[in-house]
Amino acid sequence: MPPAPPATPAESQAPGRPVRLGIHGARHLATRIITGAGHRPEDVEFVPYDVAEPFRPLREHTVDVMIVKYGLQEPDVAVSGPVAHDGRALIVGAGHPLADRASVSIEEAAPYDAFSCPGEFPPYVWDLVVPRHTPAGVPIRRVHPMTTVEGMVEILATTHAVHVSFQSLDAVLPPHIRAVPLHDLPPAPVTLAWLRDTPLTPRAAALVADAERNAP
Repeated sequence: MPPAPPATPAESQAPGRPVRLGIHGARHLATRIITGAGHRPEDVEFVPYDVAEPFRPLREHTVDVMIVKYGLQEPDVAVSGPVAHDGRALIVGAGHPLADRASVSIEEAAPYDAFSCPGEFPPYVWDLVVPRHTPAGVPIRRVHPMTTVEGMVEILATTHAVHVSFQSLDAVLPPHIRAVPLHDLPPAPVTLAWLRDTPLTPRAAALVADAERNAP
């Protein structure tokens, strides 16, 4: 992991624009990382990114840092060490046979259609988000298109499809969609990513360094 460019305490508190932080889904995971690092959420601008083009804001310089999960292999993107972990969850409609369970196994999810890798999202990461097979070797049918959260919700509400995802997504789901904990997939490491050849602003560099130092 390349070190984030250093910033002095005076620089990190100096007046200037907020850190532009790319997020997908709920803000509360990002807020937890920010406050855990000793920073104020009001000093950060949350910039949603499209899961089909996750690195576009970073490469177009409309965000400074973005939240990602699992290891990246993008040659132009640097990543921090883990700054949090996000538990796994099975996202289903309220009428789904698994919706009222306290937790489920990924083996129980395999009989239901899941979601395919969206757009320019790295397939090697999607294979960790939605595995091709369960640990027992049962194929997971990744057939539904993943577009937006709203589009996913529509499919989940009208079919018995499942989305193998993360517990943090629960905060943005409507009442008729459930996030059921998956007890046999490990939590995903959460990291911060930035363009390798673009120096971070002092505030962004301080956030990355403090988030790494204070990671749980």
